[in-house]
Amino acid sequence: MRAKGSDLIPVLTIAGSDCSGGAGIQADLKTFSAHELFGMSVILSVVAENTARVISVHDIPTSSVDEQMLAVFEDIVPKATKIGMIGSCELMSCVAKNLELYKPQNLVIDPVMFAKNGYALMPEENCDFFKKTIVAFADLLTPNIPEAEFLCGFKIKNEEEMIEAAKYLCTLGAKAVLLKGGHSENNANDVLFDGKEIHILKGERIETKNTHGTGCTLSSAIASNLAKGYDLLEAVSSAKEYVKNAIYYSLNLGKGCGPTNHFYRFLSEK
Repeated sequence: MRAKGSDLIPVLTIAGSDCSGGAGIQADLKTFSAHELFGMSVILSVVAENTARVISVHDIPTSSVDEQMLAVFEDIVPKATKIGMIGSCELMSCVAKNLELYKPQNLVIDPVMFAKNGYALMPEENCDFFKKTIVAFADLLTPNIPEAEFLCGFKIKNEEEMIEAAKYLCTLGAKAVLLKGGHSENNANDVLFDGKEIHILKGERIETKNTHGTGCTLSSAIASNLAKGYDLLEAVSSAKEYVKNAIYYSLNLGKGCGPTNHFYRFLSEK
């Protein structure tokens, strides 16, 4: 019997690995699959973490990162790429070199700095280097409020300051910025600045502690939608809806902040 082949849109994540499966590479690949895409990965760090704590971070040698990038881009060029945790200046330089070489399209960069328990996944002293080497590659940068405060150098207490921060981050070279409002005291609204216009994307809070990996999931969902040909506003809006439902149907696993349910569309009726 002859195989019946088919095509799936390829999409790539460049990030750290979360052995407990809720965040990082694992969350990204689950999100790609939930969007019916072909997920690929370049692993930058192996993170020993679970829902309650981060135990250790082991960075992958840059030579291996170079080879992973080569393996992907010489064979299956992604339609969109998401970048997550980059834990060291050495890795940042390595990633920047490869981005310059391969010039991936639809590049979504999530500046992962802290785990849910506050563990510093990007040491504070590396923040300036990240600003200088990585931010300018972003077609879309997706910081939360604490991350944006580190990148901007000022406090963000309200929606007006979120807008100011989003515009400032575009002066660093990002083509567009989604400043996520989940840490806001007033609401969960996000601010999207596309380089020209401001869009306020309303968000409702869901009462649950199971939010492990939401930032990773959102950025990879946006990348998924861009790979499918959505425009930026449509890609972000659809991704927000996906993450809202992934939180609503989140999983009661672990002793800390449980993971979201990436496959709620398939499992919520069971």
